[in-house]
Amino acid sequence: MALSIARVNLKKSVLSNISLGPASTSGFMSRSGLVSKNLFSKLQRAPYSASIMDNVDILKDKPLSGIRVLDMSRVLAGPYCTMMLGDLGAEVIKIEHPVTGDDTRAWGPPFMGYIKDFTKASNPNNKLKPLYREEGESIYYLSVNRNKKSVTVNLKDKGGQQLIRELAAKSDIVVENYLPGKMSELGLGYEDLKKVNDKLVYASISGYGNSGPFSKKPGYDLMIEAEAGLMYITGEDSGPPVKVGVAITDITTGMVSHSAILAALYNRVRTNKGQHVDASLMATQLSTLVTIAYSYINKHIEAHRWGSQHATIVPYRNFETKTGSLTICCGNDGQFVSLVTSLGIDSLATDERYKTNPLRIKNRESLDAAIQAKFSELTREEALDMLENKGVPLAPVNNMEQTFAHPQVAARNLITEINHPGIGPFKLVSPAVQFSETPLTIDLPPPMLGQHTRTVLNDILGYSETKIDKLCQDGSITTFDYGF
Repeated sequence: MALSIARVNLKKSVLSNISLGPASTSGFMSRSGLVSKNLFSKLQRAPYSASIMDNVDILKDKPLSGIRVLDMSRVLAGPYCTMMLGDLGAEVIKIEHPVTGDDTRAWGPPFMGYIKDFTKASNPNNKLKPLYREEGESIYYLSVNRNKKSVTVNLKDKGGQQLIRELAAKSDIVVENYLPGKMSELGLGYEDLKKVNDKLVYASISGYGNSGPFSKKPGYDLMIEAEAGLMYITGEDSGPPVKVGVAITDITTGMVSHSAILAALYNRVRTNKGQHVDASLMATQLSTLVTIAYSYINKHIEAHRWGSQHATIVPYRNFETKTGSLTICCGNDGQFVSLVTSLGIDSLATDERYKTNPLRIKNRESLDAAIQAKFSELTREEALDMLENKGVPLAPVNNMEQTFAHPQVAARNLITEINHPGIGPFKLVSPAVQFSETPLTIDLPPPMLGQHTRTVLNDILGYSETKIDKLCQDGSITTFDYGF
């Protein structure tokens, strides 16, 4: 009953926020500028939609179909966020530097080589001469830029800035990851773009956030891993601090930003107003320290490196066999008993030193040594067979070949192969989440530099070919003809 009342109230809120006069260029109104005749029937079917457009089938299309994202981010945290929005169906317009593009286009090897000659793809009228990389497209860039359109814009140029303002007026979301204050200097900050579209959800991703003594300092994943505690707790106790194997702080910040944007978008349904989302690597990193952070701020317990071990659960770590490593995760007493009895070291189950988890923590070294001695007699396959279906949480430590040969990867279609027009067949990791009613797909391969500049300016802003060529000649944009 409470949920039904909430739905009714939300629907009333949406309807009350809709003006029947000239439509705004974003939000609840159709992009044609007038309220469509079937708008109210669409609201009947989906009263929570953040954006209602004539060409969106709410019951069939992806969850964010009809939402437009103006993506002015680069490298990883921002592009990972916008890739997730694109996977959910949003139209993502990736703004790139007109000469070099996203920084990660140069981050290689490895590269995927071109299958065609693109040396003459750049428009001869381009005042700015784009850099051609004969190596091809970098794997780094390709990994986080699917389901996007590339538009090359000179943000330092007045014409380029005006172009961004016009795109923002026709967008729902803006994502940027420049130093705080930089976009405002260009006349493209939240307060600036709010004037042309007060329904914008404007997300800023930075190293330290938009305020505070470090706000103007650049922040990179490795820096924040070091500065915000993650590196200090990563690695073996006997060794130095090390970074995580992937840029995990960038990735988690992209995820946090993604969820915050969706929340702001939902809030817009109720208020018909956008807002500024301020995300940072440092705040995200602190939030993911979870129990380690809380142990310090409440009990002043300093953390240290545990390697694969767990500070408060034993046995919960990697063990070495004759042929490789495996991980054991005994989260309760029953699992511990199952482990030792299945391995044939039953005496450990009745040993008073190991009866409870606090006792196992106290006697960690002797217990781990006894278990390790048993695993040292076995191959990994033998150990896995002995513990299979015995109620013991365990897993092999897999390399990449073993990971992607995992039967669950194939069963869940976690790898998608697409045809990229510039590099040919290309495999991607599929979206991590699926929906029962609105399945997610990879519809657009990671774009070539400026691949969509001309079509976006023509289709969305209504620019003529003459105007587009003039912007090329002025150095405001660059355009390309890749032949597709």
